[in-house]
Amino acid sequence: MNKIALLFLSLFIVSAIVGQNTPKITLEDLFVKGTFKTQTVTGLRSMNDGEHYTTLENNTQIVKYSYKTGKELAVVFDITKIEDAKISSFTNYEFSGDETKILLTTEVKSIYRHSFTAEYYIWNSVTEELLHLSEKGAQQIATFSPDGDRCAFVRGNNIFIKNLKFGSESQATFDGKKNEIINGAPDWVYEEEFGFNKAFWWSPDSKFLAFIRFDETEVPEFTMTIYGGGSPSFNENKLYPGEETFRYPKAGEKNSDISVKVYEIRSKTTIKVDIGEKTNIYIPRLKWTPDANDLVVMRLNRHQNILDILYANPYTGDSRPLITEKNARYIDEGFFDNFTYLDNGDFVVASERNGWSHLYLYDKQGFELAQLTDGKFDVTAFYGYDPVKKVYYYQAAAESPLRREVYFISQDKKKKGKISTLEGTNSVAFSKNFNYYINYYSSSKTPSLITLHENKKGEQIRVLQDNTILKNTVDVFNISPKEFFNFTTSEGIKLNGYMLKPAGFDPSKKYPVLMTQYSGPNSQSVADNWGRGIGWNEYLAQEGFLVVCVDPRGTAARGEDFRKVTYQQLGKYESDDQVEAAKYLATLSYVDKNNIAIFGWSYGGFMTCLSMEKGGGIFKAGIAVAPVTSWRFYDSVYTERYMRTPQENPEGYDDNSPLSHAADIKGRLLIIHGSADDNVHVQNTFEFTEKMVQAGIQFDMAIYTNRNHGIRGGNTTIHLYTKMTNFLKDQLQ
Repeated sequence: MNKIALLFLSLFIVSAIVGQNTPKITLEDLFVKGTFKTQTVTGLRSMNDGEHYTTLENNTQIVKYSYKTGKELAVVFDITKIEDAKISSFTNYEFSGDETKILLTTEVKSIYRHSFTAEYYIWNSVTEELLHLSEKGAQQIATFSPDGDRCAFVRGNNIFIKNLKFGSESQATFDGKKNEIINGAPDWVYEEEFGFNKAFWWSPDSKFLAFIRFDETEVPEFTMTIYGGGSPSFNENKLYPGEETFRYPKAGEKNSDISVKVYEIRSKTTIKVDIGEKTNIYIPRLKWTPDANDLVVMRLNRHQNILDILYANPYTGDSRPLITEKNARYIDEGFFDNFTYLDNGDFVVASERNGWSHLYLYDKQGFELAQLTDGKFDVTAFYGYDPVKKVYYYQAAAESPLRREVYFISQDKKKKGKISTLEGTNSVAFSKNFNYYINYYSSSKTPSLITLHENKKGEQIRVLQDNTILKNTVDVFNISPKEFFNFTTSEGIKLNGYMLKPAGFDPSKKYPVLMTQYSGPNSQSVADNWGRGIGWNEYLAQEGFLVVCVDPRGTAARGEDFRKVTYQQLGKYESDDQVEAAKYLATLSYVDKNNIAIFGWSYGGFMTCLSMEKGGGIFKAGIAVAPVTSWRFYDSVYTERYMRTPQENPEGYDDNSPLSHAADIKGRLLIIHGSADDNVHVQNTFEFTEKMVQAGIQFDMAIYTNRNHGIRGGNTTIHLYTKMTNFLKDQLQ
């Protein structure tokens, strides 16, 4: 037998064996072994020249690459080669402005979702010294000044500045105190809902440090019981639990009093910025103009539908209005995130003023120059302006709300086009001179593909990561792909969804269904991307469940009216749509209409409870993890953005609260919460379960000790998913 024939025979035999013995996904594969972990490129930074970039490798090296060739050129820093280094690895890094120093982040300890303390070290490539930023205690949010001569950080709610030339450490604020005053770092609600963990900003000329001061003294406190230790107040004899107390403004309650200040480095003096007479406001961001002449203050009213952009003189604190953005409902967070200055002082904003999220160009005096993008689609990210090509780069859901593409356009719209080529979800990171870009792509069938491109013609230079090992693993396990679909509700609303069919799907059989969803405002679960990859949904499909996800009204990428229809009545339309989705599925020939369950976490947990109350028995079972059961219990910024205050909108809060309809639960509910959830407090579950008890509704319940909103740590995750899996099998099979 010749070699070619032997090869084909071998492949046939292997294929037959694999076909007969296809391995099955286990929960250990998902939550212990990392069998389906997606690989990426870590710590990618464009260097100043725009011709090179660096990455973080093995948490020990910073490696320099050429954009032009994609080849490795040098190891910029290697901690293993430093004699007598006090650290052996680092998790993040930042270059100084002239790239002669590197700030290394080590010993990270989480505080809340975005915030953490760490020990920072600075590598000076000129003197070849590795120095500890501060020996006086852990730091937060250390950041180089633009000239690289100083580094600012927060410790104990105060701002400190390290002079890197002389090694001296000075204190800029002195009134910081836990649960009272915070300087330079956000309070809990700002961090969670405005999405940042650093509340100070260096001026471009390094002369000033602007910061937000939070006075929390009148914000109500929330206390969590901590069992088995883990709290400074914990009694060492371990007979009594400890407590963790922090300031948490629930809907309608008092927020922090906010002030904006500017610290002048040379004179070490602080001036207060005039942000107006109203105190019941938010400052979601500060910025500086490129010439450093003005501090840019974003002032948002408590209803979050009027945003003023102010220019403030850093020497006097005097301010003047520049532009005002208004919305009949609320201003989307994309305005803050996409507000970008160009080098000449002009700036770009993302606004929904015509019903879709689009980009607008203003000059430095605040006069609108052009609407850069237009059409019945949403712009989802702004990447910047290329002064050589004179074009603006952005990401949009222009072809389908399920996908993302990357485009360019000139101010006069004579030059425009698409630079992404693959159908699915694309995002890019440009070199600083826009000569190159790195494209991050995935689809429902393709895990993360990271490629390096030359920008002139879009030619691919190199594949940085293609996840070949993961793709081969997925092929061996024969995992069912997502199948997208849509249907029209009884109200005439077209909704998008996907389903994962059970292994060995037979259309003549009937299968139990798990509907998984999140459903929160401007979220999106039904999208043509790899998302979180192979997970519990795929495992359940393998176990014989038809797994379905439907994005209801209120979700992203379908215009402002679709997105904001839920205003002042969170839960109403979303739960209506989930019930409609279940009824639609019940009409399919391969669905066991008597065995439909719904699952969700956080907002999705809220939706599980409400849908089971309104579904009239369409759901045989449901799982609600860390659910909001009344928006009266949740924080001010998030809740009031969509609902206004309980005092203004009591019906909106109560009519669609699971607490108000606990007696209407149909089907078996499993409700789960972490006892130390600082975000959605376990109070939500305790109040709701008591309502069900008094209404005579039987349910199942699990509380995970000392776990936060993510319910992770140690053996917790696999325990949680085993419990949920067993519940579904007991209820639906």
